[in-house]
Amino acid sequence: MQKVARIIGAGILFGIIALIVHWIFAFVGMDYYMDPTYFPVWSKLMMPTAGPPPVSFLYYSLSFNILSGILFALVYTVIGSCVPGKQFMSRGLMYGFLVFLVGAIPGYLALYLLINLPTGLIALWIVESLIIYLIGGMVVAKLISTYLFLRGLG
Repeated sequence: MQKVARIIGAGILFGIIALIVHWIFAFVGMDYYMDPTYFPVWSKLMMPTAGPPPVSFLYYSLSFNILSGILFALVYTVIGSCVPGKQFMSRGLMYGFLVFLVGAIPGYLALYLLINLPTGLIALWIVESLIIYLIGGMVVAKLISTYLFLRGLG
């Protein structure tokens, strides 16, 4: 039961970190979001009308980030012992980088091919994802590795 609690806790922390990083990068890339050319691209959850997203978008975003964080932590519990590194920080950074390489990069390449978005915005999202996965990897590795170590499994 403690393992499940750590996975959920790691997911919640991941979600909060991701939300903060998303906010920072939303401010950096605000010109892209406010360009009327791309209004039709944004989901109705994010932009039901022209202008800033409604408060409900914040709740959806946090919920989706937490769910992603729980999945991220769950996968770490399965493959974490195979990730190179002796300390939780190096293991977490490597795990986050590996997930970024096999998850984010192919997704952004497909996005570039399929959706008419500015290359600069996609590049911002790539950097944003890298930061989230690296920080999230360290947080998840710390919480999960500590649990596994205390249980004699890490």
